Amino acid sequence: MRHSFPSRYVLISAIIFAICIMAVLMCTTADKSPKTMEMRDFVPGEFQGWQAQDTVEVYDRETIFDYINGAGEIYRSYGFSKLVVLRMSRAGQPAIVVELFDMGTSEDAYGISNFSGEGEEADIGQGSEYRKGLLCFWKSNFFVCIQTEQETPEAKEALLGLAREIEGRIATTGAKPELLGCLPDEGLQRESIRYFHIHSSLNYHYFVADQNILNLDRQTEAVLARYEPDECYLLCIRYPSPERAKEAYGSFVNAYIPEAKESGIAQIDNRKWVVAKLEREFIVVVFDAPTRPFAEDLARAVRGRLPTLAPGEVRNQ
Repeated sequence: MRHSFPSRYVLISAIIFAICIMAVLMCTTADKSPKTMEMRDFVPGEFQGWQAQDTVEVYDRETIFDYINGAGEIYRSYGFSKLVVLRMSRAGQPAIVVELFDMGTSEDAYGISNFSGEGEEADIGQGSEYRKGLLCFWKSNFFVCIQTEQETPEAKEALLGLAREIEGRIATTGAKPELLGCLPDEGLQRESIRYFHIHSSLNYHYFVADQNILNLDRQTEAVLARYEPDECYLLCIRYPSPERAKEAYGSFVNAYIPEAKESGIAQIDNRKWVVAKLEREFIVVVFDAPTRPFAEDLARAVRGRLPTLAPGEVRNQ
């Protein structure tokens, strides 16, 4: 009898532990919220012989790291709120995995879809990218990725057809970021356009500084693009208020081009020119310009294209 209590305790503990593990595993399938069910319904139960499995995995801003590891932070830098994952199988063919991201807004769905820009346009949704065995597109506030473990002819055909089917089930379209309108057309390398919010995203595309000298955060919007000649870069940032923009402008000039002082114009160590301009709640920066006149002309062209608020309108913060 001396050993009966420990044995019973171990048994009960094991049962409780197993129940906890089952609860964790089931949490991704138990979510039947309207948004989750709506996203689940984007994917047909069967497509060209591929059958959708019953298990639906659901991840939010906290649990996304369980699925994507470190890359989850990129999605969190936008308005990501939910990821729904479905797996489809067919005998004799590689599995197909469908990932449906709710990015919160169409602007952020556009932003995440253009974060890398390494694939070919597939003419699906409001913008798409295809790389071997992987197709991603955005529409409305959704970002959709469909991938296959191996690109057989049948799997590729199914992948493209499934993407068009899902795109057709997303009833609405969404607007691109208004800030894109600040980019002058002449010399613009359109494949280079990136839209983002935070400091680490800027450094990913164009390294500026270890410190967040432009005071970027989730309340700021930024668009970055390359321009010919010599692949100079244009950065336009919108802050929640003119006061925030003024503070960030002072921080940037003092840290990046202190020799510019009030002018916001300087030639740096690589013999290229940098121009920074403050306009209401916007900061415009030209990096790596070949000449001072080119940098000033590009910055001036942007300032004439900055969006304005309608009378009485207040920007969301």
